[in-house]
Amino acid sequence: MRVIAGALKGRRLVTPRGATTRPTADQVRTALMDTLAPRLPGARMLDLFAGAGAVGLEALSRGAAHTTFVERDGRAAAALVQNVRELGVAGRARVLRGDVGRELTRLAGLGERFEIVFLDPPYAEDGVEQTLAALGAGDLLVPGGLVVAQHFTKRKPGEEYGALRAFRERRFGETTLTFFQAGG
Repeated sequence: MRVIAGALKGRRLVTPRGATTRPTADQVRTALMDTLAPRLPGARMLDLFAGAGAVGLEALSRGAAHTTFVERDGRAAAALVQNVRELGVAGRARVLRGDVGRELTRLAGLGERFEIVFLDPPYAEDGVEQTLAALGAGDLLVPGGLVVAQHFTKRKPGEEYGALRAFRERRFGETTLTFFQAGG
């Protein structure tokens, strides 16, 4: 797996061995970044269920100011830390190893705010709805901030979660990206 475009284009990413993560396919990552392109320069991003960090690192490569990564799995988090170090973006990245729900609560308590949030929970756990509900009820997003949920196409999330409203959907076979915007 490599960074697709931007300042880090072509740089190789380390991925954990085994089936603990499901990296976002290049086609999906490209479509996601193309959609986010106008909002990326200078943005603060939150990459939830980050795995080895391909999405958040791609955002940094394309101009995001900072990405906070949250990953629970030890092997994936170790690969992510290695990627951050080897790409030389440690000053623009923070890796949090832990449960997404607990980390969201902690980040909100610290007063953190993000322009873009990406979430890609394991399809078997179906954590999309729970995570969207927590984001929609909290204060982690700036007004007008975006949340993009990657999910199994057959498990479409709702249209509304607190302050979040769905406004766009992009389908790639069994994978779909649903875009939400924060009101306010």
